[in-house]
Amino acid sequence: MSKLIRLGFLGCGNIGGGVWHLLDAMHDEILRRDGIDVRVTKALVLSIPEARTDVPRGILTERADDILTDPEIDIVCEFMGGEQPAARFMQRALEHGKTVVTANKMALALNWDKLDAAARASGAGLYYEASVGGVIPVIRSLTVSLEADRVTQVMGIVNGTTNYILTRMTQEGSDYADVLADAQRLGLAEPNPAADVEGFDAAYKLSILTSIAFHTRVPYEKIYREGITGVTAADIAGGREMGYTLKLLAIGKRTGDEIEVRVHPTFLPDSHPLARVDGSLNAIFIQGDYCKDMMLQGRGAGDQPTASAICGDILYAAMNADRPTRPSFANTAEADPALTFCDDWRCRFFIRAEVEDRPGVLASVAATFAGEGISIDSVRQSSARDGRAWITLITHEAQEKAVRRAVAAFEGGPVRVESVIRAEG
Repeated sequence: MSKLIRLGFLGCGNIGGGVWHLLDAMHDEILRRDGIDVRVTKALVLSIPEARTDVPRGILTERADDILTDPEIDIVCEFMGGEQPAARFMQRALEHGKTVVTANKMALALNWDKLDAAARASGAGLYYEASVGGVIPVIRSLTVSLEADRVTQVMGIVNGTTNYILTRMTQEGSDYADVLADAQRLGLAEPNPAADVEGFDAAYKLSILTSIAFHTRVPYEKIYREGITGVTAADIAGGREMGYTLKLLAIGKRTGDEIEVRVHPTFLPDSHPLARVDGSLNAIFIQGDYCKDMMLQGRGAGDQPTASAICGDILYAAMNADRPTRPSFANTAEADPALTFCDDWRCRFFIRAEVEDRPGVLASVAATFAGEGISIDSVRQSSARDGRAWITLITHEAQEKAVRRAVAAFEGGPVRVESVIRAEG
């Protein structure tokens, strides 16, 4: 005997269309294999006459309440994007006892406590596998496969647009602005790319990922964020000469009750698994007490990969309606007051500077760093020209604030620091 599951779509653009096509193509196989008869019964659009979708016109509606309050709809799939009204609509659906499936990392990261509370109060489910890493099953891996382990670090490439841009810059030696313009022409970057290139998208995803991995709420506001707009071809070339590849990384680490969460351009040794993840691919590297090191890699965006993850959540929700998955932590708006969020982390640093070509300058650079307890691992100097030369150096692990103080000390002197980029691995 089959189980009928009726779906309502909030939005029906590219992702919604992808979910529709996948469910349509797989309907008979899902029914035969899992005994679940999945049907989309209503889909919200802004304007029915202007809707560009393959979903049958007969199920389109311009009224959200036709979905949110319809007692026959079992699962609401949110495809609107952005924080509002998506979060408000999802909360209302949950309050009406409807399970919600979403890929909306912004609405989830900023309103997770409200959505979780509504789900718990009504007994509904809230699923969001596609919100981080697209088709990569990282959330289910953390909530199920690694539930008994203690995860101490997650580090990932979670934004395909920035990975595409940095890959092109690395492989071609191109400038950031040129590659961005090309990515926009190809539809790989939005006309306003700030959410991606300034690191907002990755920070939302890191909030979700580390909350699950560390079993405590990590609010978005606690995440240090720095984008790739200041990265130059010279930075990437300098790193390559020293055996490093540049990626925009989302990094989370926990030691006892101290957590550090940060998103920024990061140099990795060429031998690191994440350094070899190119193009628009996503990958997440996990370290745990017992699992040790592991990495998950796959398509982090696109209609079909995202649709695959969303449909997986739909079927999982349908098969587990009587025992919906819940976060393992107190899902409050604020972080647990017992936790400390570190803003003075330790890592290696890549520093590129222009210096006066005269005796004693390099010694003064080393002395300034030494005065802050920073030791230099390796250094390269370019040929001098017009009385100036370029130096590129990699430090041993050092404190973030100590490096900032050292760099500030060079202002107005014979050393002009052009770039400071963190390094991991």
